[in-house]
Amino acid sequence: MNPLETSKNLNATRPNQNEIVRATEAGLPAISELAGVIWRACYPGIITMEQIDYMLARMYSLDILRDEIRSQGIRYDQLLVDGKLAGFASYGPTSEPGVMKLHKLYLLPEMQGRGLGSRLLQQVEGEVRTGGARRLILSVNKRNTKAITAYKRNGLVIVESVVTDIGNGFVMDDYIMAKDWSA
Repeated sequence: MNPLETSKNLNATRPNQNEIVRATEAGLPAISELAGVIWRACYPGIITMEQIDYMLARMYSLDILRDEIRSQGIRYDQLLVDGKLAGFASYGPTSEPGVMKLHKLYLLPEMQGRGLGSRLLQQVEGEVRTGGARRLILSVNKRNTKAITAYKRNGLVIVESVVTDIGNGFVMDDYIMAKDWSA
């Protein structure tokens, strides 16, 4: 039998191989590009396209991403499925000791519903707990019911409701969700 055919057959029956790796600055352009794809696919109907474009420019420019890694202690993890970037998470310290914030967790729409978001969240939880955190917090748009459901399924609870003016006539209307661990 031809070894290439055998390899193809094995790959066809093998489930997707996925791994989570820490992003370096070299990976930031791909994260920025992926964020644009995901936001433009997932946020219409939750926020306007104008707000999507505004927030992408404010949150995902390469200068902003580099500053987060270099100066703010924010870490980015990439989810690779069959070697291709399919999602990412970012998280880092807050001003409150023992509390870490999940800033971003996004997956391509076609990767959602497969447990990959939970796996990425569990990776974040493991990292922040290893670092001594006793609490993980995040902000999620109140109309993003899919994300809220996923976070609740992973043990986070709504602890606060906030509206934040982000400029240019836009606001973020969010829930703060949290997960606590015993000391």
